[in-house]
Amino acid sequence: MTHIRFALILLLAACVPLPPKPAAPLPPKPAETVRYQASPFSALPGWAGANLAPSLRAFQIGCRRPPLARACEAAMAIEPGDEIAARHFFESNFIAYALISPESGDSGTITGYYEPVINGSRKQSAVHRYPVFGVPEDLVVVDLGALAPGLMAYPEVRNQRLRGRVEGRRLVPYYSRAEIDARGAGFAAPAIAWTADPVELFFLQIQGSGQIELENGERVRIGFADVNGHPFRSLGRYLVERGELALEQASMQSIKAWAAANPQKLQQALNANPSYVFFRELALSPSDGPIGALGVPLSAEYSLAVDRRFVPLGAPVYLATTWPLSSEPLERLMAAQDTGGAIRGAVRADFYWGSGVEAGALAGRMRQQGKMWLLWPRHEPLPPPS
Repeated sequence: MTHIRFALILLLAACVPLPPKPAAPLPPKPAETVRYQASPFSALPGWAGANLAPSLRAFQIGCRRPPLARACEAAMAIEPGDEIAARHFFESNFIAYALISPESGDSGTITGYYEPVINGSRKQSAVHRYPVFGVPEDLVVVDLGALAPGLMAYPEVRNQRLRGRVEGRRLVPYYSRAEIDARGAGFAAPAIAWTADPVELFFLQIQGSGQIELENGERVRIGFADVNGHPFRSLGRYLVERGELALEQASMQSIKAWAAANPQKLQQALNANPSYVFFRELALSPSDGPIGALGVPLSAEYSLAVDRRFVPLGAPVYLATTWPLSSEPLERLMAAQDTGGAIRGAVRADFYWGSGVEAGALAGRMRQQGKMWLLWPRHEPLPPPS
């Protein structure tokens, strides 16, 4: 919250002009909201033919939290692959609520993400020059709600955390991407590994998790640990605004092609996104997906990244959209198990496609319109709208 103080300026001589009247402060931007509209399951596109057994499995992985715990207990009693029991479970334990935004209605943008697998090394070399950083020791995280309980009355900030660093006795913004990259190996953070391609490293940060394949074939699993606190800016939008790419070309694949053809412009373009992601090494089975914001492994093609202000993590979400670069329907019951810096809004989601090249191709081309329904346990109060 910003407090504006006004001071009375005493004029010592009549010839001294009055200072200009300060401009009135702009009114605060209203907080985003959502409306939950109850809908029969028959109104959900493709529900009657949806395969719900894999959806149930994804839900089971991350459902052990109130107010989903009672439904979770019932879910655990169902045998894997029992399609009839899975359908009965969802229809008898949940009510479907269409997510409707006062700003954009019942439709929003559905993008895709994946787990990259990039080549790297545990040691810096002339080839592997770009560090994959862990969390720096001087990164300070400030929980606004815990620091100033009075802010809890303001929903737009009560879940916000600020990042910075201490300079003298002051907390100042943390280093931007440009400042971190300029320091290179001299940046005060542990390097988990080193990679040869700054563009692959950039997209690894965009995805928030991935695997690094070492020279001996061993793979290192890494996941999101923290960020530098700067706002996320789209590299694709930056290139479109500067006429480097046409809007319809702004996919991950076309951005990588542009980077290969324009190495002299690359660093400036990367710096247009000041946000920087730090990682942690994970001990996961190769059969497990990466860890999402819910703290459980993601399920390929059944986990969804959402805005947790409107969709509680762990909840089932029915998604009606289309396949990447296609009008073919993609209608599926997903599990809300992740978040993302660019995932803002009630009807906004990121579809997790899995690991590797094929998943990356689908994720990079996905920017579809879609609708979402929150499945919420019967007899439980709906979550607060923000």
